[in-house]
Amino acid sequence: MAASTSRVGFGFGFGGTGGVPGLPGPLLPTRRYFLDNCTGSRVVRPRRYAGTMTEQAPRPKPAGLLYEDFGTGRHRESSLVRHALGSVYEEELVAGLAGGIGFMYFVFEYAGHPPLLTIVAQAHPDPWVEAALDRLRVPYEVTHGSRPRWDRVHAALDAGRPVFCTVDRSRLPWHGGTPDEMAAADPYTVVLAGYEGDSLYVEDGAPAAYRITAREFGEAWTGHRKGRHRMLVPSGPAVGDPDVDGAVAATAARLTGPVLGNRFDVNFGFSGMEKLAAQLRDVRTRTGWERRFGSPEAFLAGTRRLYACLEEEWTAPGATRPLYADFLDRAGRPEAAALFRDSAGNWSRLAELARAAAPDADAPERRVLFDELAGLVDGSLALERRAVALL
Repeated sequence: MAASTSRVGFGFGFGGTGGVPGLPGPLLPTRRYFLDNCTGSRVVRPRRYAGTMTEQAPRPKPAGLLYEDFGTGRHRESSLVRHALGSVYEEELVAGLAGGIGFMYFVFEYAGHPPLLTIVAQAHPDPWVEAALDRLRVPYEVTHGSRPRWDRVHAALDAGRPVFCTVDRSRLPWHGGTPDEMAAADPYTVVLAGYEGDSLYVEDGAPAAYRITAREFGEAWTGHRKGRHRMLVPSGPAVGDPDVDGAVAATAARLTGPVLGNRFDVNFGFSGMEKLAAQLRDVRTRTGWERRFGSPEAFLAGTRRLYACLEEEWTAPGATRPLYADFLDRAGRPEAAALFRDSAGNWSRLAELARAAAPDADAPERRVLFDELAGLVDGSLALERRAVALL
């Protein structure tokens, strides 16, 4: 059992600002920012890893590191959990136990800005790390504080226990180091994988740990105010077998039934997919893509975000479906796994069509694209309904 049942969701906390409580506020795009996570926060694009890693954490491995396995396999948060637990669990098992897949679809509109498309294709809104640890039966402790508690951090690391922290990514040097209010509201998990003197080693998806001073990290930790210097520390080995059946049942329920228990459930799961397909085809109302994404600026913003949300951010490639299919194979459900792999092909095809779309496409060309995208959504929806029926 965890020492705390407090939950801080990733991406959206359903308690902030925006059209839906906790969903993103207005996007203020500039050339120095990019849409990094399909939640509307904007941070400087991280520098390429190859040069930065040597600069941040020179090899050979520093003595203060607790483990040596770094880098994202297919899914960043699943890789964080896997490495922090000593790489004894496969990435697909961690991802599947965390909930694997889901679907959430919203479009937000703010005066003076292009429509803000938001799709989250992985399990949501339950926090990924806690869900994975709970179903792995790995105990953990969650603490908060009004200030950084370096004594707790050092005590955990001295005991050989990595520390999961929720931070404002925009304040991390490798994400640009420029504070951004919207990014600060977006809970972002990293792992403290060791320390040496006043330096901390941070795992954040790169092939090696980043090295950062405690002062710099403290600014990022404090920057996510809702987190209240939140830290999660695994406190021992697994106390039972992984709860595979519980994880599968939760995923099926997330796709087919209410997620939040309120009027926004229409945007989740299969209902959310139906809504996306319908709005792609809609040529009459203001919520249809024909009107929402009819200008060159809006069309470019919408198509590029569609690709990012399905292939890059808060997801594994293919809307997380291939990774989840691998989990189902391990769980003895090969028929459902095959259907989700077929669905992944549709999602990736959809994403590629969106990315390849010409920014200056005229109205007839946009209409052809939207109809083709809607057909691919329909295909994935049919496949995933069959897969869930098998689960």
